[in-house]
Amino acid sequence: MVADSEYQYDLLVIGAGSGGVRAARMAAATGANVAIVEDRYLGGTCVNVGCVPKKLYAYAAHFHDSFDDAAGFGWQLSEPATFDWATLRDNKTSEIKRLNNIYQRMLEGADVTLLSARGRLVDAHTVALEDENGVTHVSAKKILLATGGWPWVPDFPGNEHALDSNQVFDLDTFPKRFMVLGGGYIAVEFASIFNGLGSETHLIYRGDLFLKAFDHEVREFTRKEMDKKGVNLHFNANIERIEAIETGYNVHLTTGETLEVDAVLAATGRKANIQGLGLEELGIQLDGNGKIPVNSHYETLLPSVLALGDLTAGPELTPVALAEAMQLVDYHFKDTTPTRLDYTTVPTAVFCQPNIGTVGLSEEGARQKFTNIRVYSTEFRAMKHTLSGSQERTLMKLIVDDATDIVVGAHMVGEEAGEIIQGIAIAVRAGLTKQDFDLTVGIHPTGAEEFVTMRTVTRH
Repeated sequence: MVADSEYQYDLLVIGAGSGGVRAARMAAATGANVAIVEDRYLGGTCVNVGCVPKKLYAYAAHFHDSFDDAAGFGWQLSEPATFDWATLRDNKTSEIKRLNNIYQRMLEGADVTLLSARGRLVDAHTVALEDENGVTHVSAKKILLATGGWPWVPDFPGNEHALDSNQVFDLDTFPKRFMVLGGGYIAVEFASIFNGLGSETHLIYRGDLFLKAFDHEVREFTRKEMDKKGVNLHFNANIERIEAIETGYNVHLTTGETLEVDAVLAATGRKANIQGLGLEELGIQLDGNGKIPVNSHYETLLPSVLALGDLTAGPELTPVALAEAMQLVDYHFKDTTPTRLDYTTVPTAVFCQPNIGTVGLSEEGARQKFTNIRVYSTEFRAMKHTLSGSQERTLMKLIVDDATDIVVGAHMVGEEAGEIIQGIAIAVRAGLTKQDFDLTVGIHPTGAEEFVTMRTVTRH
């Protein structure tokens, strides 16, 4: 693609997260003149305050169980294992700095100009860049908004004492008593993480049961397993106020209960990160869900202004932003029409203990969509735990459209569920049938083989 001389850039990306960087690099590979604007850190939420550090902390939390499990296999620790928060925190920080540098080298290698500034839309083709030297203006044929989401804390007395999910990774000291407010995957994951690291952990959620978008059986099973591992679950409860005291914080709940803790995390969701972007001045309004409306080509109300990732409707997942970036480049810089993304078969994982992996429809969603379904499920104690002594159990589940025999949903709660569901997601995305699963030879002895050996219908 030949650069458009009418503008300084063919594509100007605001936000150097996963989606923005992928779009910038792929567009530049077509010959487009591309720049990316970022005033914080390269890699966005996922690399810096999201999936990467969270997964590293989840790994750390699993060692507590692993040390206990080892005794049944003959391993004896000469001394009780101890945990040092500063080592984990600082090693995490070093890894993130390494990844930041990799992102910078990728952009440089792709001939993408990095503009270290804060960007604000001026008109359909102009962005104002603000840095320590003042304000300058650049023009672009197309502008991509890829600023992602930002955590928010509910309004209640003392909410200034609550941490958000950006801050929780870098605490000066380890909280021996930890509370998390929320019922989404971030709340559930951090409850498991700090419980596994040794905190007395409380999860507060206003609803009957957490993870409301997930399959109900999965939610119930996860609740039981987290309860067995010692997480204190408080449902139908909310925080009324937080008081700072000499020994920590008194958290007053709407149930009348008061809990003393050392840290409170408000994991209550993220909102589109649009502050200072200048959307309203250009007439670009958010929809009822707080997202930027776009069409199938990722175009906003102004065709030259594009948006993707967590700014728009759809799963707030890094791989989704990456896939959208590839499609956007196909549409606008390769003049091709790619196959539309099927958001209904996007797999996801929750890195709590035990892990959740899921793809496709929940049982409840399938009952709404299809006239008749078949549910196959199994619950068991993994082979590993026959010697470890752990009482942790695993759940696996397939949901089948009875009319076509197509597997429309697969769910797992258990060790390495995310790793296993990634492979199953290919089958669900391809529309394979239950017979295809049945004809697939299992790998023995593994837990994963249960997905191809479930033969008895649990319920219709």
